[in-house]
Amino acid sequence: MSAYGIAVDLGTSGFRGQIIDLTRNKVLKTVITARHPLPGANVMDHLNFAIDAGPEIAHQIIISAINQIIELLSPPPGELERFAVCGNPIQLSLFENIEIRDLAYAGEKYKEKLGILSPDRGAKEYRADTFPLLSLPNKCRIFIPPAVKHEIGADALAMLVFSGILENKKPSLAIDYGTNAEMALKVGDKVITGSAAAGPALEGQHIAHGMLASPGAISDLRPENGGERCFILNKELEPVEGDLIELKNGHLLASGSLKARGITGTGVIAAVSRGLSTGLIKLPHIVADGEALHLCGGISFNQKDLSEAGKAIGALRAGFITLAAEAGLGVEDIEVAFMAGASGTYVDALKAMHLGMVPPNAGDIYQVGNTSLMLARDIIQNTERLTYLDNIAREISASHCMFAFSKVFEKAYLLELSYWTEGMPWAMFQKFAAMYHLPPLPSLKTKVNITRKVIRDISDIGEGGLITIEQVGEIRSWAIPGCATCGLCVEECPELALKLDEAQGIIVMRMDRCLGTACHRCEHVCPENVFHLSQFWQKSSKIEN
Repeated sequence: MSAYGIAVDLGTSGFRGQIIDLTRNKVLKTVITARHPLPGANVMDHLNFAIDAGPEIAHQIIISAINQIIELLSPPPGELERFAVCGNPIQLSLFENIEIRDLAYAGEKYKEKLGILSPDRGAKEYRADTFPLLSLPNKCRIFIPPAVKHEIGADALAMLVFSGILENKKPSLAIDYGTNAEMALKVGDKVITGSAAAGPALEGQHIAHGMLASPGAISDLRPENGGERCFILNKELEPVEGDLIELKNGHLLASGSLKARGITGTGVIAAVSRGLSTGLIKLPHIVADGEALHLCGGISFNQKDLSEAGKAIGALRAGFITLAAEAGLGVEDIEVAFMAGASGTYVDALKAMHLGMVPPNAGDIYQVGNTSLMLARDIIQNTERLTYLDNIAREISASHCMFAFSKVFEKAYLLELSYWTEGMPWAMFQKFAAMYHLPPLPSLKTKVNITRKVIRDISDIGEGGLITIEQVGEIRSWAIPGCATCGLCVEECPELALKLDEAQGIIVMRMDRCLGTACHRCEHVCPENVFHLSQFWQKSSKIEN
């Protein structure tokens, strides 16, 4: 009789799950979600939602999304024995339904005043019946890897363990390129971590034709015969040749083997890099026809997309500048870079370096894949690893830099915004950086060794292939008292999250599309002042998908 396990990565932009045959030690199938089930564009939005709506509601929505994944992974009845979940501290705390306010507020005295105590975020093992809403058999055991500190989560530990940075002797930087970009700088035996709220552009979200790394996504652009060859992810998440087009106007030069459905984060990076290289982008503007870069299949990259991408890229560079300053290093001292996550795997590393996403003097770059899912899968296959990971977490000499309270990050990011969104010349950028006493940025290294450790973000999707859940989590509705059914909230929503049943006076919301506390447009446009997001989430009724 076979035994099975499920590994889940609770990412900031979406969830990923795999079922493993423990008898054969083999991945059978992979399921990913196109979005995160909670309202919001980043991890802080998810935290704000949980505080406003209540952690019980957030927990319920996350469990609902995981149940969708479990159902599609189709574990044989009664044979599922292990379940492991990895993610950042906020996602895991919401999964466990434990205290989250310690992650929302800085300052120990303030938290003490509010009566907030940080919960245990070490390695955990639970019985399945501890989570009654989770669709697991009672005999299944649930495993959660440890955080290094409460700010340095299990996902950061995964990046440290699986990237290879802990074994590297040179000053090294590891970044998980995503919405909540975790990064770690290792100098000698010391590790300094940080987390930059880069925004969702690096994962293809909040981009006009954006999508997560999934089949049909444009993942790269390469110059060819006077045009740009689009590369598109196939069903195995491998990049294959799409159409050859003219970036300026979208003119088709040659057809490819696969059609595009949208553009993912690595395609966004490629578009910005190629736009700058061809002169079709002159910051802060796109000067191509229609003020957009024209990709294959009618997919375009517009002025707003450029601004979103620039803010994300700028946050990354400001982040590693800040870590270098914290370590007393120059940026030129960082010799090795490790790139994790979907964007870190599929992106052309030289294009990323060209834009400032990788330290400019890094002579060795390693692209290492989705380390968070790797860690969950590793625990599933060998539960004794949980004790080993707990020991590693305790032994790592790590400190965390809160970028939100760092004057270095504040100054560095201000310059990045001026460069990307206002067109500050590079010479002026460098001049102001010197005035602010920021670590200077050296010229790009001309000889770089790039090692791609995996060919896909998820190295093994299993013999059953990949399934994408386009609509994840819950749909909720509310007959709002005093609503005039004018529909302005529906029209104003930038993510098409709302619908109006005018006959019954009911507003219906797709939670996975809502931007949550970062937006509030629906509230602001309501002429009757009766639409309140926090009340909507608490008072609305769940509709079965």
